[in-house]
Amino acid sequence: MVDQLHQFLRSDAKDNRDRILEVAREVFATDGLGVSMREVARRADVGPATLYRRFPTKKDLVVEAFMDEFHRCREIVRAGFDDSDPWRGFCHVLTELSELQSQNQGFTEAFLAEYPDVVDIRSHRTEMLGAFADLARRAKAQGALRADFAVTDLILFVTANRGLATSPPENRVAAARRFSALMIDAMRSSPTHQTLPRHPA
Repeated sequence: MVDQLHQFLRSDAKDNRDRILEVAREVFATDGLGVSMREVARRADVGPATLYRRFPTKKDLVVEAFMDEFHRCREIVRAGFDDSDPWRGFCHVLTELSELQSQNQGFTEAFLAEYPDVVDIRSHRTEMLGAFADLARRAKAQGALRADFAVTDLILFVTANRGLATSPPENRVAAARRFSALMIDAMRSSPTHQTLPRHPA
């Protein structure tokens, strides 16, 4: 009987944790990271104490809720990095990142260092930007990417792209593909390009 009780309690705790994460993903995706922990607990139908027992801080909840997106983001950059054609790999990264972001407002905010002291997010960004910088260097050497492109322009791209998450859900993928296509065309090497203004510090 005692063992059965312990098994029930463990199962109940896991159900609560899974429900909290599911609700957190949903509300952060639609409303951003401004949603309070108490609101997450209310929508998950658990008490605040239960929420804080499993996720002591909001940072803990954010990192766990978006771990799948962080892994997917890393896979996108790795696939582009491994492409034998650097320009094609570069275009793949921008297209896939745009589509991924358009589905999830909260993930975009987390990626843009809403919580910069969270090791998981910081290391993820560092790894991704390093691989992307090398990919951009190779695309420039290939003559396909404009010479004045800077890797920090990826952050500008991500920042501008975040607005797509507020579009009607049925329009987001199409909007993301169009936006990335416009950006790719602007980044393509061309003798008619004007020199870009200085990048913000």
